[in-house]
Amino acid sequence: MAEEEILACSTSDLQITNKKRLKLNERDIFIVKVKDTFYALDSYCYHAGGPLYNGDIEDLGGRTCIKCPWHKYKVCVDTGQNYYQSVDPHNLDQPPKWTSGDVRQRTHKVTVRDDNIYIVLSEMDGTLDSDHHNKNKT
Repeated sequence: MAEEEILACSTSDLQITNKKRLKLNERDIFIVKVKDTFYALDSYCYHAGGPLYNGDIEDLGGRTCIKCPWHKYKVCVDTGQNYYQSVDPHNLDQPPKWTSGDVRQRTHKVTVRDDNIYIVLSEMDGTLDSDHHNKNKT
């Protein structure tokens, strides 16, 4: 089955603000612009269903993340991986380091063509933590 590419919005819709929340095929997603690249994620955080779309964008250890406003969980905008600082319990003299964990937040394929942003929604198959919080939100 071919992937359905959906016209989401114009690139100019993200000129003033770097985020745009919208509903596509009954899915609540948001698009975020980082420099000249666009990413799309499900709107509600994998951890407890917080409004991830309202989170701040941060560069952490070379990775661009969005920080959930509820519990400060960090999600890599390109992969959906959780991102956190880890400590080596066997060497506490070493400072914490930024580490990426599992993919927990659903992301979607973004294509920009003729100043328009097109999204291919990934299947919500229940395999990611964020699926639970995004399936019934409207």
